[in-house]
Amino acid sequence: MSTNRTKEDRVSNQLPRLVIVGRPNVGKSTLLNRIIGRREAIVEHKPGVTRDRKEVEAEWLGHRFVVVDTGGWLLSGSELDDKVSRQAEQAMRSADAVLFVADATVGVTAEDEQMARLVRGVDAPVLLVANKVDQQQHEAMAWDLISLGLGNPNPVSAMHGRGVGDVLDQVIDLFPAPTEQGEDDGRFGDDEDEESERVFSIAIVGRPNVGKSTLFNRMIGAERSVVHDMPGTTRDTIDTVVDTEHGPLRFLDTAGMRRRSRIDDDTEYYSVMRALKAVDRADVAVLVVDGSEGVTQQDQRLAERVDAAGCPIVVVLNKVELLTTEQKEDLSLQVKRRLSFLPGVSTHRISALSGRGVHKVLPSLTGALDAYQTRVPTRRVNQVIREAQQVQPAPGGARVLYATQGATDPPTFTLFVNRTLPASYLRYLERMLREAFEFGPTPLKLRMKKRSS
Repeated sequence: MSTNRTKEDRVSNQLPRLVIVGRPNVGKSTLLNRIIGRREAIVEHKPGVTRDRKEVEAEWLGHRFVVVDTGGWLLSGSELDDKVSRQAEQAMRSADAVLFVADATVGVTAEDEQMARLVRGVDAPVLLVANKVDQQQHEAMAWDLISLGLGNPNPVSAMHGRGVGDVLDQVIDLFPAPTEQGEDDGRFGDDEDEESERVFSIAIVGRPNVGKSTLFNRMIGAERSVVHDMPGTTRDTIDTVVDTEHGPLRFLDTAGMRRRSRIDDDTEYYSVMRALKAVDRADVAVLVVDGSEGVTQQDQRLAERVDAAGCPIVVVLNKVELLTTEQKEDLSLQVKRRLSFLPGVSTHRISALSGRGVHKVLPSLTGALDAYQTRVPTRRVNQVIREAQQVQPAPGGARVLYATQGATDPPTFTLFVNRTLPASYLRYLERMLREAFEFGPTPLKLRMKKRSS
């Protein structure tokens, strides 16, 4: 798939970027939530919760900007720790201002000193934030951080909001002037039509460790999510808009979803809740299945959950490079048997790791989105319904007197009937409409209204 610019690139040309950095568990995500005024990032009182970069638009005193939350930076650690640290470093390189967050109650650590050296080399102004100063009498502790060489510390309590406004006042002064950053120079007016254009959302869902983030990075053309072999690496939903040959598309990389009985901590619970929220607001979903394990019962349940959200599904069978010919045939049978409730679903065998077959996924997604917006002329709708009733009349003398499509996203049809149609007959009419207008995996809604004949 060819990509040009990500949302990250587009936003950086329009709004200044405030990047929050620091070692693990100093309160970076709490500070982001405090700045934007809602719980957007997952927060837990243990290190390592934030792993991917989280970007959210914020406003302070009429100034709009993007806040970037990063994972905790470590000088050395596991392979996963190193990837999280590289994400933080990459975010700093695109910053217009940096908040270096340290824990005033702990003082200066070796990681703080090492990262301060790194931050001093960034081509952006830096503010030192001494977090967890919950009371005025604790402010003296913040001055221990002056040894980091990043200027005077700004004592704050991200948890309670104390001092955060003062920091934001300074941040606004550090940003480029409006005429330089493009807020008031007419650039937004010139791009108004482009920005007002609807951007469709694609949620990438699946069980933990099936390759969602690897597929996400492959499709957007950049290492935007942290990828590791350990299940549960993605903790939050990562939202990225990509300019494609089919127009801009928003990709949502979600955390792996398991049964509630298997969710063993608060962090994973909130991750799953955000993943389900992403599904509910998506226009189309990519269900990633680990082909080496086959279609599991949990895959079935996830497919049912996505289907209930009312968006079309494209099934991706990942890791097929690990399968023999016989195993591939068995996998195809499993899809037909266990996902048979998904009408007209598109299925692709891919290797997200090597990129094999990934280029076929995007055309299926855009095709599903086209069907999602399809509006059929009333004359054609009634022609199909009339022919369907001639071939197979409804039981008990019930019949459709008139039909029309009342809405799209998904296509919704209203059937004016003389009496209630059985559910089985409604499914028959839905199948006839689906086949006649090639709706593919897009869900259809049929509503009945009684009218005397």
